[in-house]
Amino acid sequence: MLKYIKLLPKDHWLSRTRRATGYGDIPWQALLISSSFLLMILVLAIGVMLWNSSADARHQFGLSFLLPTSDASWDPVNNQFQAWPFIYGTLLTSLVAIVIALPISLGVAVFLADLCPEWLRLPLNWLVELLAAIPSVVYGLWGIFVFLPAFVAPVGQGLFDAFGALPVIGVMFAGPVPVSGASRLGAAFILTIMIIPTITAVTRDVLLAIPSSQREAALALGATRWETISQILVPYGLSGILGAVILGLGRALGETMAVTMVIGNSIEGSPSLLRPGYTMASVIANEFAEAVTPLHTQALIEVGLVLFVMTLLLNLVARFLVWRVTRRMPQEARV
Repeated sequence: MLKYIKLLPKDHWLSRTRRATGYGDIPWQALLISSSFLLMILVLAIGVMLWNSSADARHQFGLSFLLPTSDASWDPVNNQFQAWPFIYGTLLTSLVAIVIALPISLGVAVFLADLCPEWLRLPLNWLVELLAAIPSVVYGLWGIFVFLPAFVAPVGQGLFDAFGALPVIGVMFAGPVPVSGASRLGAAFILTIMIIPTITAVTRDVLLAIPSSQREAALALGATRWETISQILVPYGLSGILGAVILGLGRALGETMAVTMVIGNSIEGSPSLLRPGYTMASVIANEFAEAVTPLHTQALIEVGLVLFVMTLLLNLVARFLVWRVTRRMPQEARV
């Protein structure tokens, strides 16, 4: 069709229209800009809805709803609501998950990108993508019946025996560990398994995008395979790896169903990693349908607002960190 338009006279209306619209560039740019503004409006609308729907809870509890206090409690019967135990549970499980998942994911990604034999690379790539596609409820069911009693409970008991009596960090490993294994530790391990495929897949793609000339130059200068990976490839793709980590952390913060099934769903205020607890997403999933008072409903919506703001701040910090990293790198090293 385009070749016939090119053959038309310059004063033909199709030719004039094509020139006026920049050969399709102007409509395409207008579509992209409109989609971007629509996305921003959608995010803003979600924030406004959460803000307006939690007005009474915000006015009644103020900042005490968020701050760690000695009497922090969640009591729907007496309309007393404080979200700090859920904020703490969300941060604790997500940070533990990302600390465990990062070295594993980086190692698997490096193996897939540079060390894996050709006959094994494709099956392993399929396996990583399959793990990322498994529904979270399946992870939760597997965690309840297999993973928690077989792995989390013994590991939790070992951590309690090793660190529970220490004066400072013993608070984080106070017991007893539930026989079922349902705890913040179990939630952190499940989140680790769930975010490893995400971080691995993105990091693998980042490493594969690095030009082969970088590897060949390092090896030609006498670097070992380990030196090439640790001193050339990882620094070269650092901005992309950081983005993968933030993406995994964002999923860990917002994960709902699997965490709800394995964390124990307890409102106790213990700071221990080995005790049952709640996350912000799991308390909303558990109680929203059963909320009988308007204040209870608005308190849960305010918890959602806090989670929404935390996610936005995480993405802003991630973009800032990626910008700081890429600014210090040469132009050709920006993946």
